[in-house]
Amino acid sequence: MENATSFTAVPGWGGFAVGLTGLIAAALASRRQPAIWLTIWIISAALAAATGAVSMLRKARAAEISLFTGPGRKFVLSLTPPLIAAAVLTPIFFRAGMIHDLPGMWLLLYGTGVTTGGAFSIRIVPLMGLCFMTLGIAAFCLPPSWANGCMAAGFGGLHIVFGLIIARRYGG
Repeated sequence: MENATSFTAVPGWGGFAVGLTGLIAAALASRRQPAIWLTIWIISAALAAATGAVSMLRKARAAEISLFTGPGRKFVLSLTPPLIAAAVLTPIFFRAGMIHDLPGMWLLLYGTGVTTGGAFSIRIVPLMGLCFMTLGIAAFCLPPSWANGCMAAGFGGLHIVFGLIIARRYGG
């Protein structure tokens, strides 16, 4: 029965906070040299991951849901591989001079993780993942000057919008 339920501890307000982190990173990274731009976004990703993890743990505890069994475990195990792939590919893209392709890769792989993890969650989560994937594909097609704006739209805007929807419809 536990495996048949969906993972409901996706944090709405935590997602909103992650979005604010993304908007701040986009503002700080705007018009920076590539190494500084990358450093800002890596620090932002670490802060966002910590914020998301803590808020997810809090929401799971409040709902008496485990992150390590049933749907919670499936959610985490489905989300993680694309994030690891992005972490492995980041220095490869950077060394190859593909800095302007990082936003497309990050958005696409993050969206993939959210979509696959969302298969074990509330209905809106896979939709959020598909939005990230679509934005990632668009980032690959747009001029390099739009890269930071795509990051702001995804890791800032999409997190804020979906965070508010999740907080309103599914709590915290």
